[in-house]
Amino acid sequence: MNRKRRMPRTFAYLRVSTAGQTTDNQLGEIKAAGFKVDNKRVVSETVSGSSAIEQRPGFMKLLDRLEHDDVLIVTRLDRLGRNAIDVTLTVAKLEAMGVKVHCLALGGVDLTSSAGKMTMAVITAVAEFERDLIIERTQAGLARAVAGGAVLGRKPRLTPDQKAAARAQLAAGASISAVARSLNVSRLTVMRAKNEVN
Repeated sequence: MNRKRRMPRTFAYLRVSTAGQTTDNQLGEIKAAGFKVDNKRVVSETVSGSSAIEQRPGFMKLLDRLEHDDVLIVTRLDRLGRNAIDVTLTVAKLEAMGVKVHCLALGGVDLTSSAGKMTMAVITAVAEFERDLIIERTQAGLARAVAGGAVLGRKPRLTPDQKAAARAQLAAGASISAVARSLNVSRLTVMRAKNEVN
């Protein structure tokens, strides 16, 4: 006996970052784009966009409800993860489940289709390129600062003269605690000064 094929269901995932925001606009965009979503299949949650997808309880519960041939609609890519890599992994997981993923910000393209995968590849490449540029600029800036005489890292708690004075006090029999109090630093700082090799 042939089992009747289940009709695909359409879900919407809506997210805002703070309690003062509303998901009404996102749902309005989805409906305006022609997608019909039953209220019981609209999943909304308030969680920071910097949170990885696994840290979004509403989305994780949605994953348990989704089945093969279902459709998931989001308004923007950041609804699916905190960065390009997170989004790519989420889309791959949904594709493996047989779920189609439409993103309105990308013209409603199904991210699991050939065109969608190409779009995702471009977005990921651009994100990695931007990240590499930031790293290169940061490293170049640090190199310029060092060449200009800047000292990187935290400022030492004790000057070379204070370290020498601390070692002299310790050699004269003063306790680490007493030296720390006299220099207004922690005992650990005095111990480091004591163990420092000149």
